[in-house]
Amino acid sequence: MSTFRNLLIWQKAMALVTKIYKTTQQFPKEEIFGLTSQIRRCSVSMPSNIAEGYGRNSDGDFLRFLNIATASLFELQTQIEIAYNIDYLAQDTFNALYADTRELEIMLVSFSNKIKERR
Repeated sequence: MSTFRNLLIWQKAMALVTKIYKTTQQFPKEEIFGLTSQIRRCSVSMPSNIAEGYGRNSDGDFLRFLNIATASLFELQTQIEIAYNIDYLAQDTFNALYADTRELEIMLVSFSNKIKERR
């Protein structure tokens, strides 16, 4: 039986959440309710919205939730850049996370386009 867990975009988003949580553990403690929380929340939003959209009964609803996941991804890209700019992330860590977000962005756009084509 196929579930949202079988979706490569969901799997990739979940892997990114794990990386984000591990990376933000190194952020200053005073950021726990600031940037750390914000980065974690938008990263969790991505696979959550993919899963919720999958559970909806229409392609239109699924697309809407994929768009929300994509918007959360853009928010995450911005926030990791902020973290890099204020020296919370090393260059190599930033580059790796940004590359992961770009890969997921391409996958989300491609997947959304396939759903649009079948409508």
